[in-house]
Amino acid sequence: MDDRRQDNARQAALRYHEFPRPGKLEIRATKPLANGRDLSLAYSPGVAEACLEIQADPACAARYTARGNLVAVVSNGTAVLGLGNIGAGASKPVMEGKAVLFKKFANIDCFDIEVNETDPVKLAAIVRALEPTFGAINLEDIKAPDCFVVEKLCRESMNIPVFHDDQHGTAIVVGAAATNALRVTGRRFEDIKVVSTGGGAAGIACLNMLLKLGVKRENIWLCDIHGLVHEGRNVDMNPQKAAFAQATDLRTLDEVIGGADLFLGLSGPGVLKPEMVARMARRPIVFALANPTPEISPEDVREVAPDALIATGRSDYPNQVNNVLCFPFIFRGALDVGATEINDAMQIACIEGIAALARATTSAEAAAAYRGETLTFGPNYLIPKPFDPRLMGVVATAVARAAMESGVATRPLPDIHAYKRHLDGSVFRSALIMRPVFDASANAERRIVFAEGEDERVLRAANAMLEDTNDVPILIGRPEVIEMRAERAGLPIRPNVDFQIVNPEDDPRYREYWETYHTLMARRGVTPDIARAIMRTNTTAIGAVMVHRNEADSLICGAFGQYTWHLRYVREILARGGLHPVGALSMMIQEEGPLFIADTQVHHDPTPQEVADTAMGCARHVRRFGLTPRIALCSHSQFGNLDTDSGRKMRAAMDVLAEREVDFVYDGEMHVDAALDPAVRARLMPKSRLGDEPANVLVFAGTDAASAVRNILKTRAQGLEVGPILMGMGNKAHIVTPSITARGLLNISALAGTPVAHYG
Repeated sequence: MDDRRQDNARQAALRYHEFPRPGKLEIRATKPLANGRDLSLAYSPGVAEACLEIQADPACAARYTARGNLVAVVSNGTAVLGLGNIGAGASKPVMEGKAVLFKKFANIDCFDIEVNETDPVKLAAIVRALEPTFGAINLEDIKAPDCFVVEKLCRESMNIPVFHDDQHGTAIVVGAAATNALRVTGRRFEDIKVVSTGGGAAGIACLNMLLKLGVKRENIWLCDIHGLVHEGRNVDMNPQKAAFAQATDLRTLDEVIGGADLFLGLSGPGVLKPEMVARMARRPIVFALANPTPEISPEDVREVAPDALIATGRSDYPNQVNNVLCFPFIFRGALDVGATEINDAMQIACIEGIAALARATTSAEAAAAYRGETLTFGPNYLIPKPFDPRLMGVVATAVARAAMESGVATRPLPDIHAYKRHLDGSVFRSALIMRPVFDASANAERRIVFAEGEDERVLRAANAMLEDTNDVPILIGRPEVIEMRAERAGLPIRPNVDFQIVNPEDDPRYREYWETYHTLMARRGVTPDIARAIMRTNTTAIGAVMVHRNEADSLICGAFGQYTWHLRYVREILARGGLHPVGALSMMIQEEGPLFIADTQVHHDPTPQEVADTAMGCARHVRRFGLTPRIALCSHSQFGNLDTDSGRKMRAAMDVLAEREVDFVYDGEMHVDAALDPAVRARLMPKSRLGDEPANVLVFAGTDAASAVRNILKTRAQGLEVGPILMGMGNKAHIVTPSITARGLLNISALAGTPVAHYG
């Protein structure tokens, strides 16, 4: 079964990279090309004006071209991830992935450039020749010691930042984690003994960073596959390793580990033994960063040192040392001030920013995004989560300020505080908004029952759940049909082996289910015979009864059939104890960021009170994603200019919200363009409550308008839908629509898999 799962994961990865079009990147125009005038400005003859300006002043390239926001990820494929020297061409998927992270985390455009050149001097010459095109260079996956040579030659002769992330990105995040670990344990850098394994690019860079932070060179003991790096050793040595050679007769990790305050592992699995940890100093700090298997497991460390502070490179343990905490934001700050390099001051500022963020009070947005985890500074929270929404503003601002103060900024910012506010406002323009939801669900173990368990989309979603989360899928359907369709789809999952099955035709709980349903519905015209028939044929009702009986935590239904049909049974069985359907909320993920649409399904012609309830439910759910809700009540009327039904309804809803003294920003009634375009809105209502930011939630006066906007965004604007999210039901049920994809089902299952007391 393990082999089948592995093969399935491999095929899923290949499909992801191949379809619907090969690769993970594309190029799009940022200016209109709709008529002859546009063409004459974009190309001949208008383009000549921009060329002449840049000829006269090369710095104008950042003003008239994309150069100021463009990074090159350059690799020769000689040290790729855990794959080793696979060559430039084979490294391209990794470099495309790095480019995507730049775009998604920091809105930095990026070209991946794979170069068939293993001579470090020649590779450096190629990189230097790229300077007119790019605002910065990210060197990636170049083997040591060649990477040191390439970076040194490039930095010496180029006037743009050149940053080898494998070295410095890792070193910065390690530096931040070490800073806070020492704070927790009451140590100082200048007093600690460091023992490190791994003499590659990342390991050497981390040790050099620790020197800059105050660790004494004589207190650093570096080991590699050949043992301790010592004076007189000739095997597998280079100048970078030799800088840490110790004058000693000791030769092994086991001999030097005694009394160490910090173990830093960037080597391979199983290198550090529990008995070695037992000989380290009191409250040892163990950074076992080898991936996917660390030098020692946290469980083994805890057995011998329960009070140890532990970090790994894995996301399933606390304190994940992940370069994504650093590289997007250090480049963001460097590009925005036109830095000529990323110097020590900027790297130290990055460390201080990351470390300080972990010590700061957790923001409401971060707490909402990582619901279920304790994000309080201490041994299990030394560095922020990679998806903490504050990282962009804090880290990029610290880097930009350091660049200006150290004199390497060619375009200093006039107002650093305004710059931070701008970054904070743009941080969520990313499809990665769903990642914290998956992280939160990964720390829970909820039972998700799917009403349409025989559908191939559901089978694929269930398979992905088993691979990516701790949630337990329960499928309602005929076992032989599910097994046949899973086999046909090439999925390794099997009924009653990998997941539970509820067979409507023959389930031992059938009597209990129909009796439960009859008890709930006996005074609503449901006879025992009707109850028996429904529990044999109606999978939505079966799933709802399971949730009611606490045999499942959440129901997902609606993969086929009419929404309101499913809603009827959800209402009848689960709308109890203060729960009731408030509205359906769809999150549309677009390039500009997420946009929430409501109510798309529940109330066809809502009352003002129901509109207000919907707005309040939207605010609660938007905060689940770490966003601040900005809600626009939309209608045909605009700020009272038309006496229409929708206008009157929305004005009345405004009054209801005012009476309730809600804690979120809302305004209306208005057209959609006024909601989304602050300039349009300012001409109509200069003192709008939404201020100069676009709305991120559109609440409509009826489902016709809401559903139409949702479908236009999904089909014509290529928006990725998450939902619909059924508000008001305490996460006990979600009703999707027949057009949902397997990916959409996985997203809604992650939402359903996030434990909440009651979010509306």
